[in-house]
Amino acid sequence: MITKTTVLGQTYQFRDLKEIFAKANEDKSGDQLAGIAAEDSRERVAAKQVLADLTLADIRNHPLLPPEEDEVSRVIEAGINEKIYNEIKNWSVSELREYLLSHQAGESEIRRISRGLSSEMIAATTKLMSNLDLITAAAKIRNITHCNTAIGQQGVLASRVQPNHPSDSIQGIKAALYEGLSYGIGDAVIGVNPVIDTSDSVKDILLMTKEVINKWEIPTQNCVLAHVSTQMRAIRQGAPADLIFQSLAGSEAGNQAFGIDVALLDEADELMRKEGTSTGPNIWYFETGQGSELSSEAHFGIDQLTMEARCYGLARKYQPFIVNTVVGFIGPEYLYDSRQVIRAGLEDHFMGKLHGLPMGCDVCYTNHMKVDQNDMDNLGILLSAAGVNFVIGVAMADDVMLNYQSTSFHDIAAFREVLGLRPAPAFEKWLEKMGIMEHGKLTAIAGDPTIFM
Repeated sequence: MITKTTVLGQTYQFRDLKEIFAKANEDKSGDQLAGIAAEDSRERVAAKQVLADLTLADIRNHPLLPPEEDEVSRVIEAGINEKIYNEIKNWSVSELREYLLSHQAGESEIRRISRGLSSEMIAATTKLMSNLDLITAAAKIRNITHCNTAIGQQGVLASRVQPNHPSDSIQGIKAALYEGLSYGIGDAVIGVNPVIDTSDSVKDILLMTKEVINKWEIPTQNCVLAHVSTQMRAIRQGAPADLIFQSLAGSEAGNQAFGIDVALLDEADELMRKEGTSTGPNIWYFETGQGSELSSEAHFGIDQLTMEARCYGLARKYQPFIVNTVVGFIGPEYLYDSRQVIRAGLEDHFMGKLHGLPMGCDVCYTNHMKVDQNDMDNLGILLSAAGVNFVIGVAMADDVMLNYQSTSFHDIAAFREVLGLRPAPAFEKWLEKMGIMEHGKLTAIAGDPTIFM
């Protein structure tokens, strides 16, 4: 494995694969905070040049976090199709990139190849791609999943309605939910982040959202984004949950900081398949985001993009209904400004898609970042063009419970209108029945929540 190169007369010798990966990453404040980023653009180019010439076998044979030390690594290793891997193991990273962007690589070919790739191989390819490359490659891949309904079809931009409330008021949640539904938002999931992480609170919200779904015969699914163990207690108490949720990290230590491990996820998966209320096979909702492992000092000197890719390797084990990166939620310590947030959103979406995941994005930022709503509009349009499975809608783009900025209900309606995208097919039929949509366009009553009163 060659770890040395010369750029403009200067020779760069990298210590190991971990250093090559970190210094080949696009500029991120999180990598700078961890002390692993490239010192300047020239060193970044040198690292990319070395990375481009490495083979996929080089990456697999020199694990950044060995499987004997980490259960996420073991899950990723177990998920590799050995027959397909052996067909491509001598490809260089640059050859993989060229293949993914080539005209001969269609959706079925990419889906097959992806089964032979580890998360680190996918991360390596991502580091060599421009923003347009990430959009172009991701747009080729449609990952369709089914809970109560199906999303991910060609031409579909689904959405999560996020009617959070600062005191978990059932009436307050319902009011925001009705507004979101009136704009055609909620085909991916009605998903509520609770303030109070108790089984009683989770149960109350699940009962209310299921009541709304049943009363109005809405083709969607419900979920409360409490800790997985809290949701499990609520489900055992009879709460009607279509999806079960958990945030993931890219290392065993990072997941321990979240209070989870693979054994707990396996237990939750078994519980949902016995007592969950959905009809389809895909019953998980996972969230991720670059930088979470650095927050818990669980990154082991690995760059944040690669750790994010490892989250998707873990998620792949459970064949989830939806996954989304909460791209700008953690703050400027990890993604400093709009340029870094937009880049990370496109990276995460591409990596999730190449893992075979139904990848979405919370197009969002915190108020102390160098980002504004125009930047979110830009990222939302870019992701919609790239074929993102779903995005998240919050009343007026301002989540008053989680205290961050996202995309509004009408923002998502605009993404659909500008790019000629539609809600999920079953949900669109329901919108037409309600008079909210006609021939793929919102009607005059759209945005009026009183139609549900």
